[in-house]
Amino acid sequence: MQKSSLVIVYHRQPYEEATVNGKRVYRENKSPNGIVPTLKSFFGRIEEGKGAWVAWKQVAAKQQEKFERVIRIEDSYGSYAVSRLPLTGEQVKSFYHVTSKEALWPILHSFPWLFRYENADWNTFREVNWLFAEAAAAQAEDDALVWVHDYNLWLVPKYLRQIKPSLRIAFFHHTPFPGPDVFNVLPWRAEIVDSLLDCDLVGFHIPRYSKNFADVARSIRNVEVEQAVPVEPGMSPVGMALSEPEAPVRLTHNGRTVHLDAFPVGTNPELIGELIKGEPSRQIQRTINEELEGQRLIVTVGRTDYTKGMKETLEAYERLLERRPELHNKVKLLLVSVSAASGMKIYRETQREIEALAGRINGRYANLRWSPILLFSNAIPFDRLIAYYKMADICLITPLRDGLNLVAKEFVAAKEGAPGTLILSEFTGCAVELPQAVLANPYSTRAMDAALDQALDMPESEKAERMAAMYETVKHYDISRWANHTLERFGDIDGEQGAAPMQPLSAAAAPVGE
Repeated sequence: MQKSSLVIVYHRQPYEEATVNGKRVYRENKSPNGIVPTLKSFFGRIEEGKGAWVAWKQVAAKQQEKFERVIRIEDSYGSYAVSRLPLTGEQVKSFYHVTSKEALWPILHSFPWLFRYENADWNTFREVNWLFAEAAAAQAEDDALVWVHDYNLWLVPKYLRQIKPSLRIAFFHHTPFPGPDVFNVLPWRAEIVDSLLDCDLVGFHIPRYSKNFADVARSIRNVEVEQAVPVEPGMSPVGMALSEPEAPVRLTHNGRTVHLDAFPVGTNPELIGELIKGEPSRQIQRTINEELEGQRLIVTVGRTDYTKGMKETLEAYERLLERRPELHNKVKLLLVSVSAASGMKIYRETQREIEALAGRINGRYANLRWSPILLFSNAIPFDRLIAYYKMADICLITPLRDGLNLVAKEFVAAKEGAPGTLILSEFTGCAVELPQAVLANPYSTRAMDAALDQALDMPESEKAERMAAMYETVKHYDISRWANHTLERFGDIDGEQGAAPMQPLSAAAAPVGE
């Protein structure tokens, strides 16, 4: 088996599966927008065929012996191996739905009162992380770079270091990372931190999260912050909820150096602009305009998750209709709440709450010609979604806590600097990049009400000025910039270990957004 110089470890498979004439086929993701295409684009910086991807797939116990664990994919991103871990339904439920989502997720998002220790099965979590590490090590050259993604694979670095000590290991968090007061609720905190300290590079979206990690590590182990640097202008304005003026970039522990990085994933304004200008999108935009019949469109999009603030958004919209009856028949809220993880009680309850609230509001205010809310519970295709963004007056993004939130950036990109208003929770990671948004505190009903009023009453000139500034930021911190920045950080650890660096990303090979 050919070994790989870059192994990406992520829970999702890098393609879509389908059955054609009774045979299993693997197709590129329908949407060119997403973290999977972005990560696959890194295979273009290494020697052809020397990339690998590790993911899991649910397979019944009786089918596991015949299951083909490693397949080779050839698509527009090149030729690469995919190592698939055949997990049973019981393993998936324990590792992902229970331990990851009921124990770790609420802590990461600063909801410690929702932490469920009694349900967590840490031994199964260890077992699955070991399987990921084994699969990654089997694919990797001795000095390969293994890039692990997200919290449900926290223990993979520790196991990789045991199996192949010479590997270069990087880790990227797509979620928030809380400070010690919250994180240390976890009874496995030392094991998690030890594993992350076995990495050469640990990445986060924004400086606050990297600072929190350093503080957590120092509270648990004898860790020194060897270097911290001022946050670059435009990334952390003073006075915001997630502002952080200085970010740690290098830790030392037991004679090892651990690099830290804080840089937000971007979207792809160029791709979005091309889709917006295409005739299929223009037709959708014309249809939306005709159906609105002069109503002002407010859009909010997110997964069905208690952290996303959908309930708070609907309640704020209901209060708006209560206190401003002149807006009846003149505004419409398009709410897209897509199921996050099937089979989980807390998400089912959240979805029921959202549907009940939307039904109550429509029941109170709808008439034969007007429904104040249009609710979608299934994902809308990306090209159609950005057409809604283009036609919307307001985008309402108010999570209680969010690692980054790319919907906000996609809305800004779709507006292309034209007037529009983004209402953004102070507790989204991207808020530090977009201070020109109307910032709101979703924990305060008064703040939410004021934000909606400000957005609705804002002069066109101010809308244009704010949106133009945000558009420049979104174009500057786009997905290509994130990819090139990440490659530079890989170069730091390559240089320390004497490995050949990956090639920088050319404009022609720029990846698409998350």
